[in-house]
Amino acid sequence: MQTATGWTVITNGQLIDGTGRAPVPDAAVVVHDGRIAYAGPAARAPQTAADARRIDARGGTIMPGLVEAHFHATYFNVEALEDLDIKYPVEYVTLLAANNARLALECGYTAARSGGSLFNIDVWLKKAINSDIAPGPRLAASGREICGVGGLMDWNPDFRKIGMEGLVLLINGPDEARSAVRKLVKDGIEWVKTYPTGDAAAPDTNDHHTLCMTFEEMHAVVATAHNHSLKVTGHCRATEGIKNALRAGYDTIEHATFIDDEGLELMLARNVPAVPALYFELASIELGPEFGLSQRVIDGHKETLDGGSESCRRILKAGGRLGMGGDYGFGWNPHGDYARELTFFVKHVGFTPLETITCATKTGAEIMGRGDEFGTVEAGKLADLLIVDGNVVADISLLEDRKRFIAVMQGGNVKAGQLARPG
Repeated sequence: MQTATGWTVITNGQLIDGTGRAPVPDAAVVVHDGRIAYAGPAARAPQTAADARRIDARGGTIMPGLVEAHFHATYFNVEALEDLDIKYPVEYVTLLAANNARLALECGYTAARSGGSLFNIDVWLKKAINSDIAPGPRLAASGREICGVGGLMDWNPDFRKIGMEGLVLLINGPDEARSAVRKLVKDGIEWVKTYPTGDAAAPDTNDHHTLCMTFEEMHAVVATAHNHSLKVTGHCRATEGIKNALRAGYDTIEHATFIDDEGLELMLARNVPAVPALYFELASIELGPEFGLSQRVIDGHKETLDGGSESCRRILKAGGRLGMGGDYGFGWNPHGDYARELTFFVKHVGFTPLETITCATKTGAEIMGRGDEFGTVEAGKLADLLIVDGNVVADISLLEDRKRFIAVMQGGNVKAGQLARPG
């Protein structure tokens, strides 16, 4: 992905740098050759060339580009889990994924970590984005997911004679777990996504208190992945599944819904971040009936929402790290609504806007292993920036409105927002 050349100066806005520090009023951000040269009070900004590009933040907010830490580019706003492996061929899913990536960038998300992808499309989508063939967030790919036979993502009964090869790699035992990881290594992924526990979305297969992988399988995944310098994450809602993942050496935990004191201690001891993806639960409760979700499923989402919210409060209060990412790609939780996760954490979970933004920028970049490159507005980092017409600290829901974006920048280049539109 090419960075901009020359100088750009952004003024007339408050700066939220993503570190959690208080906003800087009347700030300036100076960009040189795609990287931040200065960020701070405008009165102290260095002199720049007369021909520098100048961007007026209109009294609004200058902040880091957002990071979607649980991104399913190949989920196409389905109305049932079962649609994912049988509805569309790989060619069409690829086109849908490219469209979702472009949409994420337009929504202010300059980086994303894949939480699983049909047909390993995210590996090639990343290549296209990095080569400037297609617009999208800086992407960390995970490819197909790994699930125990009979687990959350294994819904086709044997009599149908249909495999799950396009969506997941099914395993039975540590040997098959190692084999699945090795297949992913050849495909060029960065993250191995697994399913150690169940979910309220599939109570007939297993609910959110069910364990779907053994500790031995999880340990085999981690040992093999780490041997190839890959990281491992897992869909972990059940209490014992969370602890098994942490003991096995997982690098992040997806959801961490029903974490207990022992699990929290394990998480903090290794500084393992979690990505809760909680707005999905609220959307499932409020909109699920329109899409045919049963009361049993909705009740399970209510329990998940309450347990997950409390777990998030405990993790943050204890000094743990949380990334923001929302499992978008379902009919009731569609692509394009990504920032609703941020509003939810402020209005429903009780985080402050600055805490939420730090989770959605700095911590997200750290989860991707690229915290030294982007995620905060600090000198030396890539100029991946979001300039918003309005005070995001006063009203974080402004991040839901793409029309308020003056500019979405990657490496100093304006990729979306008002300044990217003709005329």
